[in-house]
Amino acid sequence: MIRVCVVGAAGKMGQEVVRALIREQDLKLVGACDIQEVGKDAGVLASAVPLGVVIKKELEEVLEETSPQVVCDFTHAEALRKNFPIFVKHRMAMVIGTTGLTRDEIERMRHEVEKEGLGCVIAPNFAIGAVLMMHFARIAARFFPAVEIIEYHHLQKKDAPSGTALKTIEGMCLEGVSPSQSQELVPGSRGGLYQGVRVHSVRLPGFVAHQEVIFGGEGQILTIRHDSLSRSSFMPGVIMAIRKVCSEPKFYYGLESILGLV
Repeated sequence: MIRVCVVGAAGKMGQEVVRALIREQDLKLVGACDIQEVGKDAGVLASAVPLGVVIKKELEEVLEETSPQVVCDFTHAEALRKNFPIFVKHRMAMVIGTTGLTRDEIERMRHEVEKEGLGCVIAPNFAIGAVLMMHFARIAARFFPAVEIIEYHHLQKKDAPSGTALKTIEGMCLEGVSPSQSQELVPGSRGGLYQGVRVHSVRLPGFVAHQEVIFGGEGQILTIRHDSLSRSSFMPGVIMAIRKVCSEPKFYYGLESILGLV
């Protein structure tokens, strides 16, 4: 039985993780941490099923009292920056779905995890379909001269572009995608420019997480699109990551590292 603590347990993703853990016979929720809904049973909040796991505000207190093997952090970048040293101090295996981290921050986390011999998965997207979309985009980038990305998320998403869009571009740039050039009559109308690729971020109610990678070539367009219609789409990847950091503790960036796509 793998003992799991969810940090950000009162959030939408945190509640989804709690529901997913309930369904797995080899995983057990033992701790829940958040600055919201403090004092409530995490199981009741997520699924109306009492688990006897009360949401607490102080992370160190939760870790010391519950002794989890793995922490799942689905908070936000500012919170994770405070949480990460505590995870390392308590020698926790980590599954991190928080986005908004810089590449330098991720590299520093990698260095710390490898130095301490811990297990850690950091993934901008845990949907297996989204990981395959990024993989296919990297292949297509070898054959098309131009590409742009449009990503769509809900209004509450704090970072733009999404971590998925940035990671998609990083993968494609390894294949030599060329930057596009054009004059903007309205500043920002051509989107942001990251490593030579235009990326457009849409934030509207009704969306969960969606991305189009649009390639242009002579007389043709190729669109690779993935849609997460529910946060439940992320859960198979999260569960896979929890098991992986326990069975093979090392640093993994992106779910593709676990799926064998790199």
